[in-house]
Amino acid sequence: RKRPPRAWHPTHKIHTHKHLTTITTMSSQARGLNNFITDLRNAKSKEEESSRIEVELAKIRKKFNPGGGTKLAADGSNPSLSSYQRKKYIWKLVYIHVLGYEVDFGHAEVLALVRSKKYGEKSVGYVALSLLLRGSDPVMGGVIDTIKKDLTMAPMTKVGGGKSSSKGGGVKNDATQCLALCSLANISGLELIQAMHVEVQHILVSKGSTEQVKKKAALCLLRLTRTSPNLISGRIFAPHVVQLLQDKHLGVLTSVMSLLNGLASQQTEEYGVLIPNIVHILSVLVLKKDCAREYLYYRTPSPWLQIKLLKFLQLYPDAIEGHDIGMGGNDHVGQLINVVTRIMFETEVSDSINKSNADHAILFEAVNLIVAWGTTCPPEMREGAMNILGKFISVREPNIRYLGLSTMAQLAQIDGSVEGAKKHQATVLVSLKDADISVRRRALDLLFVICDTDNAERIVDELVA
Repeated sequence: RKRPPRAWHPTHKIHTHKHLTTITTMSSQARGLNNFITDLRNAKSKEEESSRIEVELAKIRKKFNPGGGTKLAADGSNPSLSSYQRKKYIWKLVYIHVLGYEVDFGHAEVLALVRSKKYGEKSVGYVALSLLLRGSDPVMGGVIDTIKKDLTMAPMTKVGGGKSSSKGGGVKNDATQCLALCSLANISGLELIQAMHVEVQHILVSKGSTEQVKKKAALCLLRLTRTSPNLISGRIFAPHVVQLLQDKHLGVLTSVMSLLNGLASQQTEEYGVLIPNIVHILSVLVLKKDCAREYLYYRTPSPWLQIKLLKFLQLYPDAIEGHDIGMGGNDHVGQLINVVTRIMFETEVSDSINKSNADHAILFEAVNLIVAWGTTCPPEMREGAMNILGKFISVREPNIRYLGLSTMAQLAQIDGSVEGAKKHQATVLVSLKDADISVRRRALDLLFVICDTDNAERIVDELVA
């Protein structure tokens, strides 16, 4: 696969190697790989690095196809290579590829590693498969059956030294499934998608799948649907999502919500039936603070999941229209109003910047939900949101000011809300002189929304001053 040329600089080695922990670990076990990486790190120029890589590529090419009567296997791999040699050479190709050089051979050896029954070889093969090959490459057709087998038939590990079996004495090892799911998501390719998407769906909804596999499967399916948007029928898949949303594991719920947001953005009407389930999960996190300890972030229950839940609800601006939205409502709409009200009026500024960032991220998404509701939202909630944004646009932190100005401009466009925004005109005019040009632009956008015959002269005076 061709990659754009990279400008060489000695410091590139520092940043590149930070992302190659796996390769570095492998290099500690393979002296040749370790020496090769050391040589590249010590290169004093781009030319010296390129020369060393060309020498290594020629050497590896000869090892894979030595000629001289050496008979290759049916798949094109060299059967005379040991497991150690094949892994070492493939790791070198992966490393060269990551540095930005083109690697257009060795595919047969990669597929040989993927087909291996040894996990150590299979893991190297899947990493190389994700980086060195594309789904459209002709050789991919020869590995589809292997990937499908790894997806659907998770191996068993031995317990107590006995033989492993699926009936007893064994523990399901989901590592191979995770490898296959990650590679499938990275490769994508229409042929692979058509051949594998049903298996990925089955793994996701299967009661026998572990939490780790479900998380990988949800994100893999999200990637596949982005490549092929009409892959899943919302009417058929929505009932399965209902079951997934009842999972107690917050990691699974977070991954499922990423998938659901992607699907709902493509087929919004089909997933509207899930709103009560989403509201229930959100109320558990916000009202009951029921959250596993490992998903508490500075005492905030799973902020990433809360944000995804609120983003989903923003896709349905008519969700509360025509419902009893009194604070004492017993249905999911009344519960949702309680949740949003709690987020808006009980979010406090914290001394911890990390907690403050998480809480403010949730708060902004709650305000965005009010903006999405528009005139169907209770006026007191819109007024409260405007007052909160008025505080945000006056703080020193430029990021919060930027978000406050941008969100206030959207809120002010709702009928009956512009007067509330005018109360903060003086603060907005101060932002016109901010050192950050992006803040100045957002302030100008907001002034455009609130400008009318009453304040036009004052605003123009500031603009021409």
